Amino acid sequence: MSKTKKSRQTLESLAYILAHTEKDPLLFVQAAFNWGQNELANHSILDWQKEILINVREGIINLSEAVQIAVSSGHGIGKSALVSWLILWAISTKPNTKGVITANTEHQLKSKTWAELAKWHRLSIVEDMFEVSKTAIFSTDKRYEKTWRIDAIPWSEHRPEAFAGLHNQGGRILIIFDEASAIPTCIWEVAEGAMTDKNTEIFFLCFGNPTRNDGRFFECFGRFRHRWITKKVDSRTVPITDKRQIDKWVADYGIDSDFVKIRVLGEFPSGGSASLIKRDDILEAESRQIEESAYINAPRIIGVDVARFGEDKTVIARRQGLKLYDLKKYSSLDTMEVADAVIREIVSFKPEAVFIDLGGVGAGVYDRLKWLNYNVIGVDFAGKPERKDKYINKRAEMWGEMAEWLKYADIPVDSDLREDLAGPTYYFRGDNAQILLEKKQDMKKRGLASPDCADALALTFAAKINNTSRVLPSKTLR
Repeated sequence: MSKTKKSRQTLESLAYILAHTEKDPLLFVQAAFNWGQNELANHSILDWQKEILINVREGIINLSEAVQIAVSSGHGIGKSALVSWLILWAISTKPNTKGVITANTEHQLKSKTWAELAKWHRLSIVEDMFEVSKTAIFSTDKRYEKTWRIDAIPWSEHRPEAFAGLHNQGGRILIIFDEASAIPTCIWEVAEGAMTDKNTEIFFLCFGNPTRNDGRFFECFGRFRHRWITKKVDSRTVPITDKRQIDKWVADYGIDSDFVKIRVLGEFPSGGSASLIKRDDILEAESRQIEESAYINAPRIIGVDVARFGEDKTVIARRQGLKLYDLKKYSSLDTMEVADAVIREIVSFKPEAVFIDLGGVGAGVYDRLKWLNYNVIGVDFAGKPERKDKYINKRAEMWGEMAEWLKYADIPVDSDLREDLAGPTYYFRGDNAQILLEKKQDMKKRGLASPDCADALALTFAAKINNTSRVLPSKTLR
């Protein structure tokens, strides 16, 4: 058989498959890949993936409105593979299909979602029909590369118009949000503008870990559930997940914990869990009086949160083991005056460590103390945590450590500290649903004060300290 004749038969076979799978994404996925061969020797279409593909198929049969599907899941279930199949099916089986794909972060979009698409495109029967660049998949026919394409677009709350203008009257539109829980409402609203085209196949699919109990992804399963086909996928029920890791999570955090709900069960966090620290824990710590013998031999640690704005306070927290001493609070001090205040506490408290927030003007206080030969430690709240698997940044990690400590601690009755500890909300973000604490700026937008007292205390958990450390300079400088 000649190469030309073989090529013609291959093209005819491909055309037959695409024509017969235009309205059946499950059949397309079954036919588009060499299942059981080479790289796919141990791969198969999972039951939950089949169910979503069937939902799309049934939506096409009765396409009186857009097909809207939201999938909430735990980790490791094969979500990125399904997203790739849907993209390849949508663009391959209907000419001049248009679409937009986005994710919770640009990193997720490029390194996970789009990288997975490139892999499945390479393994598919339509590899020669389309090209996958860093930002799009489009027709290899130069005449159609601008009109027959699906773009990967990072979202920006400051530039939501990047999602506007996605119209394809009489054709097909595909919108996919990956890790949708973190995508803000304004992006959803702009993307939904594409659903006004009449006589158009419109597919809006959203996937993700349910990292927060508010926002539009949450509402797909709540007040807007009548508009969406919804599914929750428990990682324990999917054969490809790492069951040993799941068992560890359940053992460490408990089956009813928000951590397990989000990473394993595909359930949204508890409605009452918005604040990282519960008021009951704060009140119990205020009423607790522990014996001196329980903390007297523990390292003494100072945390310094330096005021950035006029209404904020500079706070010095002094902690020894489970005991928190009265906070020292100062208003309207310049960096030199703050440094002097810290020195007084170093001389009187004789700590093993002093941690200073480097944000804003805190860096000036740190520099002054280092110049005076004090062995202080600067802390970047936005820096990398030790527990990268659990926390987004250093501030969230310090607050997490503080929250656990508070359950056993003895703290003074201080209304400022009480409100600061209970103030910030938290979310689960990132590729592995790590904890992220609410920003101070966002708290102020909600009418709350900057949590200066709690941040000062949190700084005392910046690192593990032993009793052999030294803060005082070997020689006092005057």
